Amino acid sequence: MSLSAGLFLRQSQSLVMTPQLMQSIQLLQMTHLELNRFISQEIEKNPLLELAPTDAADTVDRAAPEDFSAREDVGTEPTGTGDEDGEWYGTQSEVGAAHLNESDSGFDNLFPDDKQSIKADAPELLSQWKSMPGAEAGEDYDLDDFVAGHVSLRDHLSQQIPFLLQSAADRLVAQHLVDCVDEAGYFCGELPEIAARLGREPQQVEDILRGLQSLDPPGVMARSLRECLAIQLRQRNRYDPAMEALVNHLDLLARRDFAMLRRHCGVGDEDLLDMLAEIRALNPKPGANFQRSASETISPDVLVFPAAGGGWKIELNPDTLPRVLIDREYFRTVSASCGRQKDDQAFLSDCMQSANWLTRSLDQRAKTILKVATEIARQQDAFLTHGVDHLRPLNLKTVADAIKMHESTVSRVTSNKYMLTPRGLFELKYFFSVSIGSADEGGDSHSAEAVRHRIRALIAQETPEAVLSDDDIVVSLKKGGVDLARRTVAKYREAMDIPSSVQRRREKRAMAKFATA
Repeated sequence: MSLSAGLFLRQSQSLVMTPQLMQSIQLLQMTHLELNRFISQEIEKNPLLELAPTDAADTVDRAAPEDFSAREDVGTEPTGTGDEDGEWYGTQSEVGAAHLNESDSGFDNLFPDDKQSIKADAPELLSQWKSMPGAEAGEDYDLDDFVAGHVSLRDHLSQQIPFLLQSAADRLVAQHLVDCVDEAGYFCGELPEIAARLGREPQQVEDILRGLQSLDPPGVMARSLRECLAIQLRQRNRYDPAMEALVNHLDLLARRDFAMLRRHCGVGDEDLLDMLAEIRALNPKPGANFQRSASETISPDVLVFPAAGGGWKIELNPDTLPRVLIDREYFRTVSASCGRQKDDQAFLSDCMQSANWLTRSLDQRAKTILKVATEIARQQDAFLTHGVDHLRPLNLKTVADAIKMHESTVSRVTSNKYMLTPRGLFELKYFFSVSIGSADEGGDSHSAEAVRHRIRALIAQETPEAVLSDDDIVVSLKKGGVDLARRTVAKYREAMDIPSSVQRRREKRAMAKFATA
């Protein structure tokens, strides 16, 4: 066996995820809030980047990325003339001539020391707000002074403890119990464990807990829903034996078993309905009003509105579309001053390359979102025109094939992006639903969301004498051209939190008896 050296040439292909490509993918799936946060960070790191000013005159001598069409038409494109522009310019010239001299005759800024007295908005609050207009301590509004500090549930309860307990040791135990309350206002600790940890008798801790249950808001510090409702009923002086029996059998109330409830409570139909109304008036989560979660306003990324000549206009929301500019003049100035310093030149080159990649990625992101939204609007034209009943089944592959993109790209675009339509605000994912076959041979398939809407509409039209079972709903849907199994109907009904036909019949009959009484 002989060994010899040889030289071979092999050719292969591989996809390399460059940092620029990874950045483009990340930008595509970002929400507008995440995008603004990312751009702010990039502007802080890159001296060549800046946000586009609102005034178009400020954009002179600044190189912006390649413009893209922020509006596409679906259907007939409306035609227009230039008469409106001529009218506008004519009006502006007349108004400008009329007010030309008025701009030079104002004396508001000639005597800055003679300020007009500002009337206080609330004179009784001048002592409290130093920045109130009309007060001597401040010159302008200070919003921080007008925003009251948020009081949490624990702080609210802690402020009431000194009025309830006199002993310092009891206050310490009460504060420890308050620390165990959850966001809904329920006590989630273990009394024996807490008593052992604090060196107190379990009964003493139990007594302190019962005292805390009398604090505001009503029902706070309860250990269960049953106890929470009982506390609120006691404070209203409505916790009689019949109401106690009702609270102890909440499982029967959940099943709408009114016959068993009447038997346990020993009351008639009218009294039972009054008791149920009182139960519904209670607050099952007394601590929910103290929650302070960061509320985020949903801003649509895409706007859809009817076109003048028919069809739909799809437009990107400019409020969610940041425009980043590259300050090339600053780049030329700094490059000339750096001279032959290699480190500075390398830093500037990296900043320029990063800025170019960012602007191109933002431009590509906007184009991709617009393409996907335009295709969705074209596919769901019947929904935009007639409503949920005409929502078509749609999947990612259909849209991806239409716009010549990959399914993963469409999935990233539709994640956490919203479209404002004449039918309301919807997430782009809403328009993608499972296809359900038609009962008619050769008929069109139906969207799962449209089928759920039909089920909800059928149940809403029920009467106490004609409550539809799941089998009846299947028959009604089949008459409408929807072929659906009974278990699928039950699954959709449970997903929409709609009780069974037995529970709905009991509730409707009870309400009918009360109405006729």
